Amino acid sequence: MNKRVFIIISILVATVAGFILSCNSKGPAATNSVPEVVSYNYHIRPILSDKCFACHGPDANKRKASFRLDIEDSAFAPLKETKGALAIVRGKPEQSELYKRITSKDPSYLMPSPESHLAVLNDHEIALIKKWIEQGAKYEKHWAFVAPKKAALPTVENKEWCKNEVDFFVAKKMEDQNLRPNEEADKERLLKRVSFDLTGLPPSVEMMDKFLADNSANAYEKIVDELLKSPRYGEKMAVHWLDIARYADSYGYQDDNIRTQWPWRDWLIHAFNTNLSYDKFLTWQMAGDMLPNATKEQVLATAFFRNHKYTEEGGVVPEEYRIEYILDKTKTYGRGIMGVTIECAQCHDHKYDPFSQKDYYDLFAFFNNTKEEGYEGDVSTSKPAKNPILAISDSDVHNILSYINKKDTGKLTVSVMGERDSLRKTFILGRGAYDNPTVEVMPNAIPAVMPFDTVKLARNRLGLALWTTNKSNPLTARVFVNQMWQELFGRGIVKTTGDFGMQGELPTHPELLDWLAVDFMESGWDIKRLMKKIMMSATYRQSSKVSPEKLKEDPENILLSRGPRYRVPAEFVRDIVLASSGLLNNTIGGPSVKPYQPPGLWEGATSGRGVLAKYEQDHGQDLYRRGMYTFIKLTVPPASMMIFDASNRDQCEVKRSKTNTPLQALVMMNDPTVLEASRVLSQSLVAKSGDAKNNIVTAFRLVVCRKPTDKETKILESYYDEEFQLYQQKKMDAKTTIAVGESQVNEKIDAIKTAALMKTIQAIYNLEETITKT
Repeated sequence: MNKRVFIIISILVATVAGFILSCNSKGPAATNSVPEVVSYNYHIRPILSDKCFACHGPDANKRKASFRLDIEDSAFAPLKETKGALAIVRGKPEQSELYKRITSKDPSYLMPSPESHLAVLNDHEIALIKKWIEQGAKYEKHWAFVAPKKAALPTVENKEWCKNEVDFFVAKKMEDQNLRPNEEADKERLLKRVSFDLTGLPPSVEMMDKFLADNSANAYEKIVDELLKSPRYGEKMAVHWLDIARYADSYGYQDDNIRTQWPWRDWLIHAFNTNLSYDKFLTWQMAGDMLPNATKEQVLATAFFRNHKYTEEGGVVPEEYRIEYILDKTKTYGRGIMGVTIECAQCHDHKYDPFSQKDYYDLFAFFNNTKEEGYEGDVSTSKPAKNPILAISDSDVHNILSYINKKDTGKLTVSVMGERDSLRKTFILGRGAYDNPTVEVMPNAIPAVMPFDTVKLARNRLGLALWTTNKSNPLTARVFVNQMWQELFGRGIVKTTGDFGMQGELPTHPELLDWLAVDFMESGWDIKRLMKKIMMSATYRQSSKVSPEKLKEDPENILLSRGPRYRVPAEFVRDIVLASSGLLNNTIGGPSVKPYQPPGLWEGATSGRGVLAKYEQDHGQDLYRRGMYTFIKLTVPPASMMIFDASNRDQCEVKRSKTNTPLQALVMMNDPTVLEASRVLSQSLVAKSGDAKNNIVTAFRLVVCRKPTDKETKILESYYDEEFQLYQQKKMDAKTTIAVGESQVNEKIDAIKTAALMKTIQAIYNLEETITKT
C-alpha cells in the first residue's frame, strides 16, 4: 500500500471513528439504588407512563376497566371490577392491587397483561413503586406544568472549579455520581468552540493569534463579548429558528412554486443581532399585526406563521387546505414555542398528556380567524406571496426596514398574518377531519399548562402571545433555555426538546433548568445574556477529551463531566469550507441562492410547471454565500445539506437527527465547493510563499483552527511530497486537477505546487476534527 492510499484510508477511518464517538447514543449507566425519598414525577410517573397509561391513562378510547392511574382521584377510588379492592392503599403496598398485580407470577392476573405487549416491570421499578406506596403514594402535578423557581445553589466540594451559578448544579450532579470535571480546554480549541457557537464560522488566524497572546484574566470573556457583537451572531442564531419556523423558498406540494419569505429571514437575523428580548420576539411573530399602531416591522415578523406549505393544485377543496394551514400553525406553536405534543390531540384526547381534543381545538381557534385562504389559484397564475401580504417598498428598505437586503427595485411582497373583521366559528373536528365539525368551541389556551384567565386577556392571537410570555407560564422560558442549551451542548437538559410532556424525558439537571429559566425572565428575556451566562461557565469550557472510564460511565455526557463534541450542523459545514479558503461572500441577508448541485435533481421531481421546474445555478459571488442562504425547494431540498442532516423544512423541527453515513465522507471528498475551496486556498498560499511546510501549517490553522503537531505536519508534508512527485512525473495532470470551480485560476503561479497543496488541503478538509466542534 503506498503512502497516498494509506493517508486517504487513515482519514476515512478517523472520520468514521470520530462521527461514531460524537453521535454515540447509548444512555448513561443507570443507578439501581432506591432513593431515600421516591418522587412521583421523577421516579414513578415515568414507569406508569411507559407500562400503565396505555390502558389506564388519559385516552378514554383505550382505557380498560374504567380505571385511570394518571389522576389521583381515580387511582385511590375503589375498583369497579374487583369488589372491595383498591389500586393503591397509602402506606400498605401488600394491600394495594397495583403492587399485587405487578409482582404476580400468574399471567392472567399480572399487569401489564401479556396481550398488551408491554414489558413487565423489573425489580428496580417494583422496588420504587413499593417504597412510593409505603411513603404515602403522593401524586404531584407534572413537573413541566409547575412554574419554575430559583433553587438555592447546592453545596459542593469542588467549589473552586465553579465560575458561575451554572457550575454549582453541574458539580453537584457529578459529585453524586463520583465524577470529576475535565480540565479547561486549551485556548485554540476553546476559541474554535465559542466561535462556532456564536457565529457558525471558524476564527480567523488574526483572532487566534490575538487570543493566544492575551494572558489577561478576562481574555476569554473579551472574546465572547466580541463574538456576541459580530453581525455573524444573528446569522448563526437564526438557523435554529428557521427550522422551528419551517422556512423554505418554495410552497411545497407537487408544483412547488417559488415564494418570497426571505425578508422575514432578514428580520430574524436583525432581531437576534439587536438582541430583541424574547418576549417581544415571540409576541411580534405571533401577533405583531394586532399590536396597537403596529409597525411594518412588527407585521413582517408575523411571516413566521406563514412559512408552511401551500397548495397550488387545481381541483383541491379550499377548506380542506385552509384547515391544514391552521393545523400546521397550531403544531408549530405547540412544539416550537411550548415544547408539547399538542398535535396528538387533533383526532382524540391525548393518550398520555392532560390535553383533551377540546383543548386542542380551543387552541386551534386562536389561529382560525386569519384572512388566508386554502386555495388562491394554480401555479400559472400564482403570486410569490399568498394573501394576506405585506408590500415592502424601496422607501421602506431605505428607512424603516433598512436591514432588508433588497437588490432590485421590483415589487416585494411577503405572506403575513391578518385578522378577519368578523369571528369565524371553530368546531371540534370529528377524527380531525375538516368536513366533520361537531361541538363549537371558543379560543382558550392549554388549561393544564396555565389557566388563560390567570390574567385578563383578549381571546385572540395577541392574548395568546401575552399568555405565552407571562412570567407565570411554566413552559415558555424553560423550553427556550433548553433549546439554547441544546445548541451549545448538542443535547438539551431535557433531551426530548419538543416534548416536555409525560412521555418526554425528564430533565437531567432540573434545578439548573429552572434556575436558568427564572434568571432569563428576570433579565428581561435577554438572549445574549443567557448565551454568555452559559458560555462563561466552567461546564462549557471543559476539554472534550474522554477517558475510557467516563465513556463507559456516561457515554452521552449527560452528567456534563466533559466538554461538548459533535459535528457542526449542515449549513456550517459549508461555511467552514468557504470561510477558511477565503471564498466566503460576507453579504448578510437577501434572496436565497443556488450553488453547485448535481444535475437533474429538480427536473426529476417536478410537475414541469413554474419557475422552479429546472435548477438554474447561480454564478459569481452568489456561489459563495453562507449555507443558510442556500435555496430550499421543499420537494427537493439541497442534497449536500440533507446528507449532513439538515432539516427538510416541511414542518416545525426543534432537534435535528445526527447520522453517520459514507455519503458524508463522499461529499467532503467530491463536492465542487470543497474542491474549489481547496484550490483557491492553495493558490493563495503558494502565491505568497513557496515554502510547502509553512503553507501546510497555515492551511491547517485556517481549516482546523489550531497549530498542527509535529507528527501531523510530517504526515501532511509526506502526502504533499508524494502528490508533488506524481504531478511532476506526469502521472497526474496538475492543470486538470486545479481546473475546478468558477472562480478564476491564477495562471501565473506554479500549477504543480498548487495542485499538490490543493490535494493536501483537501485531505485536511476531510479530517473529522475539521467539521467537529471539540
